[in-house]
Amino acid sequence: QPEAPFPTPDPNVPVQVEPDQTAPPLEVMVGQMLMAGFRGTSVDPESPVARDLLQYHLGGVILFSHDVELGSGPRNIENPAQLQKLTWALQTINSTPLFIAVDQEGGLVQRLNAKNGFRETDSAAILGQVPDDLLATMAAGLGIGKQLSDQGINIDFAPVLDVNVNPDCPAIGKLGRSFSADPKVVAEHGKAFIDMLHEGGVLSCVKHFPGHGSSTTDSHLGLPDVTATWTQAELAPFTSILRSGRADMVMTAHLFNTDWDPDHPASLSRHVITGMLRKSIGFEGVVVTDDLNMRAITDRYGLEEAIFLAINAGCDILLFGNNLTFDPDIVPKAHAIIMNLVATDRISPWRILQSWRRINALKTQLNPSSPLLPPDTPLVPTSMQ
Repeated sequence: QPEAPFPTPDPNVPVQVEPDQTAPPLEVMVGQMLMAGFRGTSVDPESPVARDLLQYHLGGVILFSHDVELGSGPRNIENPAQLQKLTWALQTINSTPLFIAVDQEGGLVQRLNAKNGFRETDSAAILGQVPDDLLATMAAGLGIGKQLSDQGINIDFAPVLDVNVNPDCPAIGKLGRSFSADPKVVAEHGKAFIDMLHEGGVLSCVKHFPGHGSSTTDSHLGLPDVTATWTQAELAPFTSILRSGRADMVMTAHLFNTDWDPDHPASLSRHVITGMLRKSIGFEGVVVTDDLNMRAITDRYGLEEAIFLAINAGCDILLFGNNLTFDPDIVPKAHAIIMNLVATDRISPWRILQSWRRINALKTQLNPSSPLLPPDTPLVPTSMQ
């Protein structure tokens, strides 16, 4: 049965959040809402990322193997020994637990790969070829989970829950990133993958809500319009998995659909994030934007407007991959923008508190133990059975 029409939240109704005497200062909560990429295979006190952690309370980083703007590598990942040292150093800079994330889907999208000395796994398309056999998907999820946690990485931006509606979709189908054209198969393989990531000690982030599989263009290069192609079936894997309580995070898609929101893409839409995802499906966890450096956003919005819309839409973490284009000061710029938005009453401090609570609750699942490094760091998730 198709999903019931999602409710349209009233943007004029303030978010109700009870005062929290345990919350840190506003500038700390704002920093926790930011996740950014950076250049460097090591960190020292002079590194911009060290400044971002100490002065701006940066909540998370995303690691890449290749620097897109420079057209070369390595960017952050050189080999296993180097990567362990990097994540350990990042976690020791600040006392606040740090989200360290990576795109490790398998196939063409795996930042830890054979070129830099890691075990590779098959793509979702290959894993989903035998719809009723979840063993290969379970093995891939467990292998990825263990490999990432061994390296001090605690979030995998996976699995992809996009349904392979359009095999020629340049961002999903052509890259083999979808498990299947059948929403039920996508959901079952997605559940198996998440369960094994957790077994390996890593948090999951399902993507790209509410479904990228029918698009005909790539959001890295522009804003795809799926008004004529998207159907409720693409929402089914997300609904199934989110209501099962498995997913730790949801990543939004830079997609436009006039039926969702006639004015904004999904990632910046209150109708989609607060309406579809939170109120209709009932997801109460952390929502992270897809990379706000993608041209789907930067071609249409300035930095301040994109940040304002994303936060008011209901997103908790603003992701700046900082790789398609690089700005060493993206964190202080974004931090200053959010602080000013609160100071000028464009964003409520209660809205910031709401996101901090979700982020903080997820970080409490991080366990400060690792078999390979000093006992206090890096932080990896405990088993979430």
